[in-house]
Amino acid sequence: QVQLRESGGGLVQAGDSLRLSCEASGGTFSRGTLGWFRQAPGKEREFVSGLNWLAGTKYSDLVKGRFTISRDNAKNTVYLQMNSLKPEDTAVYYCVAHSRYSRVVTTSPSQYDYWGQGTQVTVSS
Repeated sequence: QVQLRESGGGLVQAGDSLRLSCEASGGTFSRGTLGWFRQAPGKEREFVSGLNWLAGTKYSDLVKGRFTISRDNAKNTVYLQMNSLKPEDTAVYYCVAHSRYSRVVTTSPSQYDYWGQGTQVTVSS
């Protein structure tokens, strides 16, 4: 029913930029939260960034100042602009969403109801 479709991943060199896109279909998330998690091999899944209509944006300290999240409510689409990429940013990036009213952008994976299949981002040194 609800699908999240990521795109924009790829192989880049350190210092380069990428923009990830996530289009949600089958539902609307204007009152909910859209965001991104990532998971590198052998590491735990970690929160990257999220955007909530009421709370605004939230970033992991690991990406703050380098990544920017934005959304197009009319398209149910969220973007992640990634600048100054580092090798440690290499991971599978997952688009996430929930449709509940919330005053905060949660960093807990269990609070997100919908997940995309992930898109690979590889940053070479």
